[in-house]
Amino acid sequence: SKTILIIVITAIATGSVVLGVEKGVKRLSEINMVMAIILLLFVMLAGPTWQIISGFFGNLGAYAANILPLSNPFGRDDDNFRQGWTAFYWAWWISWSPFVGMFIARISRGRTVREFLVAVLLVPSLVSILWMTAFGGTAIHQVIAENFTGVQDAALELQLFAMLGQYPLASISSFVGVVLVIMFFITSSDSGSLVIDTITAGGKINAPVSQRVFWAVVEGVLAIALLLGGGLIALQAMAVSTGLPFTVVLLVGCISIVKGLLSEPR
Repeated sequence: SKTILIIVITAIATGSVVLGVEKGVKRLSEINMVMAIILLLFVMLAGPTWQIISGFFGNLGAYAANILPLSNPFGRDDDNFRQGWTAFYWAWWISWSPFVGMFIARISRGRTVREFLVAVLLVPSLVSILWMTAFGGTAIHQVIAENFTGVQDAALELQLFAMLGQYPLASISSFVGVVLVIMFFITSSDSGSLVIDTITAGGKINAPVSQRVFWAVVEGVLAIALLLGGGLIALQAMAVSTGLPFTVVLLVGCISIVKGLLSEPR
C-alpha cells in the first residue's frame, strides 16, 4: 500500500512539474493552503477555541524565551529529547535546505529582503506555532478535560484522525486530513524535482519537459527502493544523514549572504 501511495504521489507530482511553476506547482500549493486553512479553522471552532487562542500567545512567548536555552547542547538533563527532537529536526531540515532554498530563491525573484523575511521566516513560523497549538492543544484538551484516551492509545499515524473523530463531520475532516498529507508530499516532491532539474540544466529555468519528468520519476523510484530495502527507518535515516555534509554548505551560504548584503548599495 505504501508503494502504491508513492506511485500515485509521483504520478501527480510529475504532472504538476510538467505544467511548470505557474500552472502546476502554484495551483497545487494554493489548493493545499486553502484546505489547510479550512481544516485549521474547523479544529479551532469545533475544539476549545479560547484555550487555543490563549495557548497560541503563551506558546509564542515560550518559544521566544526558550529557543536559545533549548538549542544549547551543554549541561542538559534531557539529552534524549535533545537528540531525538532538536538534533534530529535540525539535520532533517538541513537536508531539505538545498531544495527549499533554491526553490524559494526562484519564486522570490524581484522581492525585497524585507518581503522575503516576512514571507519566508515570520509568517511560516507564526502559522506553524498556531497549527501546533490548535491540533496539539485540542488533543491535550480531549485527554485532560474530556477524559478521552483515544488519541494517546492510537498509533502515531492515526492520532490526528482519532482527535478529529470526536467532533462533528469527522469523516469529512478526516478525508481532508488525508488529502492534505498527500498534497504536502506532492508539493515537496515538486519543488525537489524542479530544483534538481534547474541544477542539471545549468541554471536554466525552462528545461525540456522530458528532463523534468525524468527527475520526478527518479525521486519516486528512489523512495520505493529505500522503502522496500529498509522500510521507513532507512528512508528517514538517508534524509537525516545528508544533513551533515550540507551543514558546511549552509555555513558557506550564510557567509555569502552577509557579503552580498554588505556589498549592495544602500
